[in-house]
Amino acid sequence: MKLVVLSLLNGDIDAGAIEVHGISNEFLLDKPKFADIVDDFIDFIKGAELVIHNAPFDVGFINSELLLLDAGAKSVDKICGVLDTLVLAREIHPGQRNSLDALCKRYDIDNSRREKHGALLDAEILADVFLAMTGGQTDLLLDATVADNGKNKAASLVNKKLDIAGLDQLRIIKASEEEQKAHQQKLEKINKASNGQCLWLRGDM
Repeated sequence: MKLVVLSLLNGDIDAGAIEVHGISNEFLLDKPKFADIVDDFIDFIKGAELVIHNAPFDVGFINSELLLLDAGAKSVDKICGVLDTLVLAREIHPGQRNSLDALCKRYDIDNSRREKHGALLDAEILADVFLAMTGGQTDLLLDATVADNGKNKAASLVNKKLDIAGLDQLRIIKASEEEQKAHQQKLEKINKASNGQCLWLRGDM
């Protein structure tokens, strides 16, 4: 995957914005403009599922740039699926703070390196948050999102089918005593955070 920093701005970056994301005008001097990489960008997201926190904010900027380049350009949601984790978080935790930092605290995800709103780091953190919100799955496929008055609802999650060929050749690796202890401590932490609702510690499971 090629990482490209998009210089979408026509003028200098406001000092207040630099305080938020840490990207300076000097840093962007040799970076490509959106017009230079737009074809690669569209090819990269085409048919994919974008997982974005507060998607309308980011998608709005991209759609604006697409429109500036081509009056008949398709919007991002016509090119690929978009799953808004802020909408998902509000459905799971109604009436609570659902910023990325708040979700990190709720799900015990380390965001101590997040001094600035850097895109790559935020994407890594959001991946952890998204997996935590959807049950801790680490191997999944995403169906297309269903649009509802311009808002994206959470996509249904579909477990990948396991390739059962050669199961008899799989090695069985058992958890060590130290790993089992760490697992138990994690469950107790989840149980405390959920007021005794940790399913794995319930006697009826």
